[in-house]
Amino acid sequence: MIQNDPALINAIRDRFAHVENCPFQGERIFFENAGGALTLKSVAATSAFYAAIPDNPGRINPAGQGTQQVINRAKDDLAVFMNASTGQFFAGESGTELLFRLIRTACLAAPKGAKVIGSSIEHPATRSAARRWSGIAGLDYVNVPHDNETGLVTAEDYTAQLTPDVAMATILHASPVTGMGMDVAAISAAIRAVSPDCMIIVDGIQHAAHGQMDLEAYDIDGYVISPYKVFSRHGYGIAWISDRLSATPHDMLIDAPATGWEFGTRDTGSYATVSDVVAYFDWLGGEVSDEGDTRKRIEAAGRAIHAYETHLTNTAINGTGNLPGLRDMDHVTILAGADNPAREGLVSIVIEGKASEDVVETLNQQGIRTHTRKADHYSGNVLTPLGLTDCIRISFCHYNTEQEISRLLAAIKMLGDGG
Repeated sequence: MIQNDPALINAIRDRFAHVENCPFQGERIFFENAGGALTLKSVAATSAFYAAIPDNPGRINPAGQGTQQVINRAKDDLAVFMNASTGQFFAGESGTELLFRLIRTACLAAPKGAKVIGSSIEHPATRSAARRWSGIAGLDYVNVPHDNETGLVTAEDYTAQLTPDVAMATILHASPVTGMGMDVAAISAAIRAVSPDCMIIVDGIQHAAHGQMDLEAYDIDGYVISPYKVFSRHGYGIAWISDRLSATPHDMLIDAPATGWEFGTRDTGSYATVSDVVAYFDWLGGEVSDEGDTRKRIEAAGRAIHAYETHLTNTAINGTGNLPGLRDMDHVTILAGADNPAREGLVSIVIEGKASEDVVETLNQQGIRTHTRKADHYSGNVLTPLGLTDCIRISFCHYNTEQEISRLLAAIKMLGDGG
């Protein structure tokens, strides 16, 4: 596994830009991966190349045809990466914009008086869209409460609220506040057992970089990611939709193809960088396994990433060497519990007697990048029920190291020692 192979860790880190240094700050450790992961060097190079191409994809000239082939190849790569044998992929403004578009379409197609179901753990991208468009469409919104102590919502929680007239459902794959991953396949199966024709939309934005995606196993109608959180760049989102959702009446140009969902001229560079990300997972899978098939290598990479990030979070929670872990520091409280198997590369904490913003700034001055989550429209649904106004989010990725965590633990320990 990755943690036992220093040469592989170095090879992984070498593929990313700004691993150890920020152009604005200088030397720093990057524990803000949930806010946006580091970018692959190949992505930066690909972006620069396609940014200079003036031709529109699809035009009848060598550049137009060549760029269209790049886009088509990226969609094929996404199908392998996310294990989708049907449906279609397309890019949009952002993950949030795409979730709004998918949810709007599903709500407006639902019968009047039907229900929309979602959970209180969800990011406001899905909750806001579902509440807004269920109201406009004359649908009742049903909220499934999450467990405040574990940061989870389960299939059983959904089942308790489900009725056959639920026409649209939203699921969060992983929380950007607690880092906990939900069992999408189990929740989807629970929904289908009660309402087989329900449109199911999943927010996969936080989960995508930390483990495997398997659309074939989920039995859903929509899945959205934000590539800047999966080693690509800002400025676009990627959605997958089922054939059924593809054919549902939606925003489109007059007389355009009935299943077309893309608007305007495509950015070839955004699609091309997706292929760079898939190539990276393929490479990593080859380093940690002997698999000969691309999908199998991607699966192996996902398992290795999950195992290593679990090792990193356990190191932060339990300590390393002579440094106590977060669970053993009396001034630290860990959200969603220290022993939570659903954790995906993220630990959120509060420090007694200190505002989270102040802690984040203190760590930043020591070259350790973390982030404050506040009980606002982004995170209040998680923090307010816990009686918290804010927390410190420490998010890891598989290019981080135990040595970096040691520096983090030493800095947080000092905060309890009067530092």
